[in-house]
Amino acid sequence: MVVKPEWLRVKAPQWQRVGSVKEILRDLGLNTVCEEASCPNIGECFNAGTATFLIMGPACTRACPYCDIDFEKKPQALDPLEPINLAEAVSRLRLNHVVITSVNRDDLPDGGATQFKRCIEAVRKMSPQTTIEVLIPDFCGNWEALKIVLDAAPEVLNHNTETVPRLYRRVRPQGDYGRSRQLLQLTRQLAPHIYTKSGIMVGLGETDEEVRQVMADLRAVDCDILTIGQYLQPTQKHLGVQEFVTPEQFDAWREYGESIGFLQVVSSPLTRSSYHAGEVQRLMKQYPKG
Repeated sequence: MVVKPEWLRVKAPQWQRVGSVKEILRDLGLNTVCEEASCPNIGECFNAGTATFLIMGPACTRACPYCDIDFEKKPQALDPLEPINLAEAVSRLRLNHVVITSVNRDDLPDGGATQFKRCIEAVRKMSPQTTIEVLIPDFCGNWEALKIVLDAAPEVLNHNTETVPRLYRRVRPQGDYGRSRQLLQLTRQLAPHIYTKSGIMVGLGETDEEVRQVMADLRAVDCDILTIGQYLQPTQKHLGVQEFVTPEQFDAWREYGESIGFLQVVSSPLTRSSYHAGEVQRLMKQYPKG
């Protein structure tokens, strides 16, 4: 058993603020990936009044062995009120930047792309000044579904690579490394005005060289933003941690990523895909796209 090091200790959240965010979410019947995926930063983000909304859930049609979101082969029908309720939550929380993600819905013909579009449009209508980031699944390679999301024009499109190619069969058995890269490449080609983003977990047995190769592969498809964080085992039923990567190694990856042209690399033990997502607004001002 690998012992969790000191640098992974998280301050206890101020539950008064956490509770107020949860109250709004429960009132509107919404889910967050912060709760469903047991994110270690829930206290910090909820205290700041931010959340990553999980649509079309809470159950997922894929059973990835690293993920704490529940698996359901035949999940519930989509909630037609979800887009307006999400927009209401964004308004109540006065969010400047919102992240919208989803479970995998391989049971739907478009993988849920139309629901993403409805949510983006509802937020735009109610909170026109709020910038929008979507963290999308691979839609099983249905690129017409990807176009539906891109047509709604989120400021940022995020799709996680998750791990290195050698570990895909064990870590992400229903995913495909080449397909994920193609999704990001097509996004750049079809919507050059949208910032692209991806994220990987480490501590699953990958090597430094393999991580750097993934970073180079992502830059080869002109990915703008990268997050790198430590994998943490949610329960004993999930994949075990092979290594707790040092903060110094995370710093080295950040420096390498910046040297090969990423606009932003957020790399630390507690980094998650949506962590500090609000910094995207600063990035947009610094590196505007036409």
